[in-house]
Amino acid sequence: MRSRGRSERVTLADVARMAGVSLATASKVLNGRSDVGPRTRELVLEAMAEIGYMPTAARHEQTRGRTLVTVLDIVESRYAGTVLQGILVAATSAQAELLLRLPSDGAAATSPTAARAWMEREKASGVVGIIALAVAVPDSLLLAAEELMVPVVTIDPIDTSESRLVSIGSTNWAGGRSATEHVITLGHRRIGWIGGPIGSAPSLERFHGYQAALSSAGIAPDGALIRHEAFSVEAGHRHGRDLLALDERPTAIVAGNDEIAVGVLAAAKDFGISVPGELSVTGFDDTPQTEWTTPRLTSVRQPLVGMGRMAVETVLGMADGVQPASRHLQLATTLSVRDSTGPVPRS
Repeated sequence: MRSRGRSERVTLADVARMAGVSLATASKVLNGRSDVGPRTRELVLEAMAEIGYMPTAARHEQTRGRTLVTVLDIVESRYAGTVLQGILVAATSAQAELLLRLPSDGAAATSPTAARAWMEREKASGVVGIIALAVAVPDSLLLAAEELMVPVVTIDPIDTSESRLVSIGSTNWAGGRSATEHVITLGHRRIGWIGGPIGSAPSLERFHGYQAALSSAGIAPDGALIRHEAFSVEAGHRHGRDLLALDERPTAIVAGNDEIAVGVLAAAKDFGISVPGELSVTGFDDTPQTEWTTPRLTSVRQPLVGMGRMAVETVLGMADGVQPASRHLQLATTLSVRDSTGPVPRS
């Protein structure tokens, strides 16, 4: 089901109907009740995200005075919007307010004094935890957070080597490998890769999964078929055109996220190349837009709503003095096969 337009009011009954549960069960999930099974809770949260359910203002009035800050710089992406929906629903269920902030790009990002002043202002306003969504956390802000005992949790962190950070992500390596193995089983051998920034840990992990799948199949990586730039439609379109203009073009392209894959589909259309008849394309994230593309996009599913929910539960637990069992939490990925992949074209 696609998200409704803004003019239509989405109700909790709509959520319950889509998730296949009773209204009472959907209400229990929204209110954070413990007497709901984990799979049922996940189905309800996913339905809330997909149809754009927003908790009522009345529920926000019942807060216990706790506030969370989410820092992000990609509000317009379907990836960020889906993760944010999970954060919002979980924060509302926990009766906590949610504020959004852009990453610090001034003194607060480099000056310990400015970073501490920023963190002190946030804490004074009732902030009990920070969630960083796919952005780097400067050392100055991390140090200030530690000194003021404000926990920080990152989702899909840029750098996973920072041992002081608690991070939440998915099994990116396994996801990159499963997408590549899928097209290999369809007979493809000339397989391109278009990923995000080379400095992005999630992108690099997905790329390493791609490489591992090729190696296991006895396929030597071809540097001419590999691109790294940004998680954007524009980058996917530009690099897709480059790869499809090669004399020996790829018969499959594995993209580092869904937006890159959408750009590749547009590039194929520019060249009059049919998908999947002449080119197979896979994405990563399995955002709602995978159902809107033509053809529908095969994609590695990240539990984006679940990642947002886990971030809220983790940071609030840390604020209450409960440390997570692991500092690097990963949720499983699965491959959603749709219409954009098919057998290798015959010569």
